[in-house]
Amino acid sequence: MTEISFTLPVLDKRMNDMVAKTHGKITGGCLCGAVSVTLAEPKSVAEICHCTMCRQWGGGPFMGVSSCSYAINGHGFVTVYQSSSWAERAFCSICGSNLYFRFLPSDHYSFCAGLFPFDAGVQMGKQIFIDEKPDFYDFSQETDKQTGAQVIAEAIAAGFTFTKSENES
Repeated sequence: MTEISFTLPVLDKRMNDMVAKTHGKITGGCLCGAVSVTLAEPKSVAEICHCTMCRQWGGGPFMGVSSCSYAINGHGFVTVYQSSSWAERAFCSICGSNLYFRFLPSDHYSFCAGLFPFDAGVQMGKQIFIDEKPDFYDFSQETDKQTGAQVIAEAIAAGFTFTKSENES
């Protein structure tokens, strides 16, 4: 058996915080460091999804952040799974850390909030698929909430189409 070794970059939280505050960028990464993501001007909200697929994917609700632009380093360690005809989910092929959700019709990426060393300043945004949230957890913050039907209706109104099986959980 051939042994493969490589050196992974170590992300320094103090440097990332300084860069985020001075240039509007923040860098984070997976657990093992093989994949890093830099967000330029990240939005100051983490949106929450309680849908069954997100909870199966990550063991709990998905907390996603997005930005006007991003850069992913370590593409060779990114595994992408197309979870439906309209969505992809990615993870690190070494440590298994979830990386992002991609809404294919608009090519929108939502990165896992836990990848980044956010401090105060990021707030909880809208919670979607609230009707699929199990009873065993709740968040104390008051946020806007949408059911799955409301999310799908909003997407259809924006011009996106879905098959019946994808509308159902």
